[in-house]
Amino acid sequence: MSDSFSVVPFSRERQVVVDSLAIGVERHVVHGLVEIDVTCARQFMREHKARTGEALSFTAYVVACLAHAVELHKSVQAYRDWRNRLVIFDEVDVVVMIEAEKDRVAIPHIVRAANRKTFRQIHDEIRAIQSKPTQSVQKSGGLARLGLLAPSFIRKFVIRLLMKDPHWMKNFGGTVVVTSIGMFGRSGGWGVAMMPMHTLGLVVGGMVEKPGVIDGRIEIREYLDLTINVDHDIVDGAPMARFTRELVALIESGYGLE
Repeated sequence: MSDSFSVVPFSRERQVVVDSLAIGVERHVVHGLVEIDVTCARQFMREHKARTGEALSFTAYVVACLAHAVELHKSVQAYRDWRNRLVIFDEVDVVVMIEAEKDRVAIPHIVRAANRKTFRQIHDEIRAIQSKPTQSVQKSGGLARLGLLAPSFIRKFVIRLLMKDPHWMKNFGGTVVVTSIGMFGRSGGWGVAMMPMHTLGLVVGGMVEKPGVIDGRIEIREYLDLTINVDHDIVDGAPMARFTRELVALIESGYGLE
C-alpha cells in the first residue's frame, strides 16, 4: 500500500469561512427545495451565444429575478437589531459567491441595489469581478484584509457585532446571498447551506432535462433545482410562500432577458 501524500496549508480565507459557519449553526434556518422550469431562459441564452458568441451568466439572471422578487416582498430580507426591532431596507444588496481562482475560497462580492439594475448590468459586473477580482471591495478592501490577519476569536466577535446592527450588516455583508453549485455538472441536485448572517439565501443547484406537461402535451423541459434558505426567527411560512411563488414565476418567465 502506498503512503504517498501531500501537505498543503490551511488558508486564512478558509479559516474565515470556518468562523462564520461556527456562528451559522446557532441559527434557525428553514430550507425550501424548489424545482423551476428554466427552459425559456436557457433557450434565450443559447440563442444569444449562437448569435454573438457570448455566454450569459445564469447566476446573474437568478440574481436579477431574486432582487425583483425581494423588492416586492421586502420583509424577507429584514434584519433584527440589538433593540429587537426589524429593519427592512429598500435596496436589495445581493452577495454573489464568485470563484475567481480555481480551488480558492470564493469572493463574496456584493451587487449593490440589484433591484435597480438590469440583468445586463448585473451580468457585466459579475464578469468584471471574475476577470479582475481586485475590483471587488470584498476582495481588496481594508476590512477584508484585516479579517484575514485577525485571530479567530476576534473575527467571531466582529461578526456577532455586525449582526447586531443592520446598517453595518448591509454595508459589509449585503442583504441577501446567492451561491451556485450547479455550474459544474449537468445533473440535478439541491444544496442545503448554512447562513451565518443573512436572513435569506439561495443555493443554485443542478439543472436536468426531463418531461414536463405544457398546455396539455408532454415536452422535454429544463428544470433547475433551487434551495431557498430563510431565518425562521424573522420570516414566517406565509410571507415566504408568497415570495417563493413570485420568484418562481419570474425565473420561469425569462424576466429581464428581453
